[in-house]
Amino acid sequence: MENITFRELFGYENKNIVITGAFSGMGKAAARLLNELGANVYAVCRRNGRHSTLDFPVKKILYADLGVKEDLDSLLKQMPNNIHALFFCHGIALNSQGTYYFEGSNAEEVMKVNLLSTKYLISNIIEKMEPSSSISIIASSGGWNWRENRENCQELLDTETYEDGVKWCMEHHDVIASAYVFSKECLNYYVVANTFNPMFVEKKIRINCLNPGNTDTGLKSDFGKYTSSTHDEAQGIEMIEDIFLKPWDGYWASPEQMGYPLVCMGSRIFNYMSGQTIFIDYGISNTWLFNPYWF
Repeated sequence: MENITFRELFGYENKNIVITGAFSGMGKAAARLLNELGANVYAVCRRNGRHSTLDFPVKKILYADLGVKEDLDSLLKQMPNNIHALFFCHGIALNSQGTYYFEGSNAEEVMKVNLLSTKYLISNIIEKMEPSSSISIIASSGGWNWRENRENCQELLDTETYEDGVKWCMEHHDVIASAYVFSKECLNYYVVANTFNPMFVEKKIRINCLNPGNTDTGLKSDFGKYTSSTHDEAQGIEMIEDIFLKPWDGYWASPEQMGYPLVCMGSRIFNYMSGQTIFIDYGISNTWLFNPYWF
């Protein structure tokens, strides 16, 4: 380990890295750092192109609507054959029409984007993953209650095909009513339950999950609108801050404060860590252990 370089420490140089949600927020922060560490970054952007452009070079831009199965299949074909790290940073709180995820069947779209796409892509890309590679997933501190909801999480994740997963969601509107929260609970459960899944263990593929606290990304506006009973963004954000930030005189995290730890999680630095659900929220989730009514 003498005279090891910074890039050698992370182990991404000249390695093929695929990252979703790379055009905004935490995903963009992570993609930029991966580029600076010398990785061959394959950046996935939403097909509708409403996200900002990148101000740093990448190996290739891949376009896909992760809520559409045909796009997922197309994306799989475009990915490189040898993948050394896979980062899932995509997610929505509202559906593509901008309405709220608790309004009837709109919840299904959130489940498709936030959960079913990730499960489907992992299952079908595993052959392209290199031995000792890594899979790192951004979930949310909103998924903190996954243990109490693990039976529903397991039932959904045990569905065999993508279509079966969609069918399960359509038949369980009561369970997916808060689709953003439930999708994040399922992501946490997926990581823990699949740590020793043969498809990962046989190739020593590490899988971990990062759960961000309140972060200043594009979803901040959506969360504000959802939290307010009148869909007033400013009012909703004030309510969020009163509950989650004021108790510790806190502040909204920057995308880098989540994206950078995510890059570390998938790197050589943490090459003995797998099956972990890491909460990066300045410890606010610890208070829920003692005051569960908060959540």
